[in-house]
Amino acid sequence: MNTFLQISQGKLVAAVLMPLALSGCASSLIEVRQGSEQVAVARADQVGQCKAIGKTTVSVLAEVGFISRGVDNVDANLLQLARNEAVSQGGDTVVAGDRPEIGKRTFAIYKCRP
Repeated sequence: MNTFLQISQGKLVAAVLMPLALSGCASSLIEVRQGSEQVAVARADQVGQCKAIGKTTVSVLAEVGFISRGVDNVDANLLQLARNEAVSQGGDTVVAGDRPEIGKRTFAIYKCRP
């Protein structure tokens, strides 16, 4: 019985620690594309003189197992993905749009700089 208890405790510890470890890794798994650090974040009222390039909807895991990653971490990952996509589409500015659920958001992409 003692061996069974040790195995069960080990599985319980693994079940609790694994999602925590994975949630910490999730942020570091997002690629930072070259040039994305130059992509500005603006409000819709700041891009009137800019050329609209397109839109992108990005998504990341908001929960790992039963552990929530936290809105700030999720939003930071969404923003990085949007910046990456702006680089791919030739844009230099993103504007956050609809967020139908935590872990998913639409961004408008603009070209504001010459």
